[in-house]
Order: sequence, then structure tokens, then C-alpha cells
Amino acid sequence: MRIAFTTKGTDWDTKIDPRFGRTEYFFVYDEQSKNIEHIDNTDSANDAHGAGPKTAQKLFDLKADVLITGNGPGGNAATVLEKAGTEIYIGAGEMTVKEAYEAYKTNKLKKI
Repeated sequence: MRIAFTTKGTDWDTKIDPRFGRTEYFFVYDEQSKNIEHIDNTDSANDAHGAGPKTAQKLFDLKADVLITGNGPGGNAATVLEKAGTEIYIGAGEMTVKEAYEAYKTNKLKKI
């Protein structure tokens, strides 16, 4: 299972970025291999429109099975992710990546 987190940094103790489309980074954890990837998404900050769908495409390319974020993606981006089969969990906006992962594993995040 590949789990992507929207983050403000690149380690387990970094805070979750509550935004989806303009998140600074994706922290991607592969539960099977235990590998971690960091994907820079700071280029989305300059997008006047369409940051959500563009970021959804990035996430699709990463082959993430699960997205954990704060507020969740907007309508167009959520539709793209749902069609790709990505499960979306929200409510992690005030957590670190480590805390959000634990909340996900113990069913404390809201699935949309």
C-alpha cells in the first residue's frame, strides 16, 4: 500500500499541509517496501487556476493507494482521484506525518 501525505516538509515529524492542490510536498510511504519518497510540489503555488487537478495528476503518477491530508481536494481533483481508485482521508491538518499515519491505522481519520 502506497500512502501519500500532503506535507510542509520531508520527514516523519513534519506537519501535514492542510491544502491539497498547493501542498508544498508529498511524503509517500510504501508500507510493503518501507521506502519513503519526497515529491516537491512547490511549483503549484504559482498556478492561478487548476492547481488541484494538476496535483491530482501528480498523485496519480505516484500510484498512491491512499491520500491523507487536512481539508481534502476540491471537487475536480477529488473526482480524478476517486476515478483512479485513491482512497482519501481528511482531518490530519494539525498532525505530523507520524501522527497522521497512526490516526489512519487506527481509523481516526474521516474517509471521503
